[in-house]
Amino acid sequence: MIFSKLFKTRQMFDDNVQALYIETVKQSRHTRFYLDLEVADTVEGRFDMIILHIFTIMRRLKSEGENAETFSQALFDLLFMDMDQNLRELGVGDMGLARRVPKMAEAFYGRIKAYEEGLSTPDDDTVLKAALDRNLYRNTEASNESLQAMATYLRNKCNQVDKMDLDTLLKGQIKFGEPPLKTSQGSD
Repeated sequence: MIFSKLFKTRQMFDDNVQALYIETVKQSRHTRFYLDLEVADTVEGRFDMIILHIFTIMRRLKSEGENAETFSQALFDLLFMDMDQNLRELGVGDMGLARRVPKMAEAFYGRIKAYEEGLSTPDDDTVLKAALDRNLYRNTEASNESLQAMATYLRNKCNQVDKMDLDTLLKGQIKFGEPPLKTSQGSD
């Protein structure tokens, strides 16, 4: 249109950040998480699945220098811009957003801390499963099989992302693979 020629708009986020975010959201929406692994198929449940996957990436980027830090910040900003947009589409107004978004950011940082603590505890996944139960499954009574499958999945995905070539990740390229099966059905 004529206005787009008059007012050049700058793309808000780098193509690589957007590509990585899209892959993260795609993985987070995989039906197996909701149908087989008992994650609540709600706005909150989907938000928590996105956080879980974003965590695996941001954890890797946090100690990789200034470019990785800038990329990580852009990924965080895109996440919250997307959440803002989704809530608006659900009919949440400015006043509701003013209350919800800070709570979502607080939840994000709380989950990062809890997952990091769970991953760093050398046990039988007790601490990590408790973190997942409190955060990912907060309004759902999850079976031990689902908790164990998600704890194993999170450990595996963190290891996978940690081993990725940094340049590949910064190009927005990631393949998470299939979500896990409960231990009674097999494993990832």
